Amino acid sequence: MKVEKYDITATDSWSALKKLTRSINDLRISELYAADSNRVEKYSLKCAGVHLDCSKNLVDENVRRALLDLLSESPFEEQREAMFRGYAINTTEQRPVLHTALRSDKQMLADDGLENLGTQIEAQKQHIKEVSDKIRSGNWRGSTGKQVTDVINLGIGGSDLGPRMVCEALKEFAHPSVRCHFVSNVDGELINSTLKKLDPETTLVIISSKTFTTQETLLNANTAATWFRERLNVENPYATSHFIGVTASPENAVQLGVLEENLLEFWGWVGGRYSLWSTIGLSIAICLGYERFQQLLEGASEMDRHFRSSPADQNMPVMMALLGLWYTDFFDAESQAVIPYCQRMAEFPTYLQQLDMESNGKSVMHDGSAVNCATGPIVWGQTGTNGQHSFFQLLHQGSHMVPVDFIGVLKDRMSSPDHHRVLLSNMLAQSAALMQGKQAEESEPYRHYPGNRPSNVMLLDELSPYTLGALIALYEHKVFVQGCLWNINSFDQWGVELGKVLADKLLDEESDKSELDDSTRTLLEAVDAAL
Repeated sequence: MKVEKYDITATDSWSALKKLTRSINDLRISELYAADSNRVEKYSLKCAGVHLDCSKNLVDENVRRALLDLLSESPFEEQREAMFRGYAINTTEQRPVLHTALRSDKQMLADDGLENLGTQIEAQKQHIKEVSDKIRSGNWRGSTGKQVTDVINLGIGGSDLGPRMVCEALKEFAHPSVRCHFVSNVDGELINSTLKKLDPETTLVIISSKTFTTQETLLNANTAATWFRERLNVENPYATSHFIGVTASPENAVQLGVLEENLLEFWGWVGGRYSLWSTIGLSIAICLGYERFQQLLEGASEMDRHFRSSPADQNMPVMMALLGLWYTDFFDAESQAVIPYCQRMAEFPTYLQQLDMESNGKSVMHDGSAVNCATGPIVWGQTGTNGQHSFFQLLHQGSHMVPVDFIGVLKDRMSSPDHHRVLLSNMLAQSAALMQGKQAEESEPYRHYPGNRPSNVMLLDELSPYTLGALIALYEHKVFVQGCLWNINSFDQWGVELGKVLADKLLDEESDKSELDDSTRTLLEAVDAAL
């Protein structure tokens, strides 16, 4: 798909926002409530069990209108329709971007001219259901006839982060006797310590790899295969019921030895950071059950519909994207903190790091020219209240502006009322304190809280597959909107390639090491000497 030349910094709205930045610093967020008794209602949105309050932002009506004008001057609406209709908006790889299709219903896909694709997707969903049901029911047997009790998902990046995060967040619904383990890092300690506590007779390994050439995943798979070979005395463990392959390159999986009947496939256009919605989500279906996996998809699909049809000023992903851009480009905020006040969501900030930074960590626009403004922020965070006793000092009194997304859960069946009230009260108090600040006595300047620090607060009705699916899709679309505004390709990741190429060169015993820089060559010699 051809993308017209567009530079956000050359628009009238950008100039207007630059002027507003000079005056907005005189405003106090806390005073904006007094100026507009309807501010909370005006800046609150809800969809699919996710309630967003973005009223604690350094934004008045003039800024809000200018941000919406900025959106209208961008290619956003055209790009949004192109994504849903399956056009090749991943321009460097000439691929469509159809993670939304993976969770859409047949009628919506038919309306977009994607009826045939819908049939293919339904077939893969059915395969997920059949395999996960068989494992969960105890009917999937190992080579010695014993039923599977432990499943190891071997993957890295999107083949690990999404399924791992979902299974941890929704462990309330986990199968009582089939345990799921996730191994991604090539550090041998992780795979070795995982295998050490398992029984090979009752263990199943899922190799989740788009290409089935990923170095880390295949090395971990080889270690697992050696374990089966030595412990069960099988010649080719890959060709047994102990291995399942999930891939977009089935020929590579078969070449490794995985049986065709033990393969689940997906498509090359499924980006890694969006792959949990595909057959890569097999481990989710095994852990939670296929019905709950389907509920995860349905929550995301509801957010898709909201994103596609709601007016910009009532659109949750759009408003979050505009607010984030406001701080990144006009206040030099280099990072974004995401703080879930739910321990089971500890992996969520890590998941968002890939989603956001791999998508929008770009400095070149679609036409190949350099961007003229800051793009994707550094995303970081951990759960509250733990963070309050570590980095919250910087959030309150540091010299950096760090916008914060607070995420809480209203009803938590795994907690208790006394614990949960304290937890959520802390979250609300932190958001209020960041906004309000506190003037210190002249003799105690170290007690001064400047305040006026922005945050969003999201409240989930409950932490269910449906609401988690909606929350994930909310952030996906937020990232997409920002990519449209910056006119960058949010769906490739060429920045990860160079390190892989150099690593292969270091591992190749035949390669000419004299071409390496002095530091790398010296350090490599130390590594080789130690091994």
